[in-house]
Amino acid sequence: QVQLVESGGGLVQAGGSLRLSCAASGRAFSSYAVGWFRQAPGKEREFVAALYWSGNTIYADSVKGRFTISRDSAKNTVFLQMNSLQPEDTAVYYCARSRSQYTLPITEDEYEYWGQGTQVTVSS
Repeated sequence: QVQLVESGGGLVQAGGSLRLSCAASGRAFSSYAVGWFRQAPGKEREFVAALYWSGNTIYADSVKGRFTISRDSAKNTVFLQMNSLQPEDTAVYYCARSRSQYTLPITEDEYEYWGQGTQVTVSS
């Protein structure tokens, strides 16, 4: 069983930064993709960014140039560095591991294991 634990959320003013972490049990990330999704109040969950373990990345247009996804292989942890945060970035952020190996998916149904989520609130 894969367990994912997010951390690093909080309250920040517009223009500020936060770094989210997603730690996995065991070697859960090797050969899989790790994605970040977010869900704002009253909205559907949406894709934010994903990283394949070889290093390939993909971003939603809304965060491109502001967010960076990266990993620490030794710690089996994936990070989401979020800069220039705006109120519209307010959401619960979830990390997830892909269902299949050797892919870099961007849709929820292609991810099998999910963390519990961490709240990010950006004040104006």
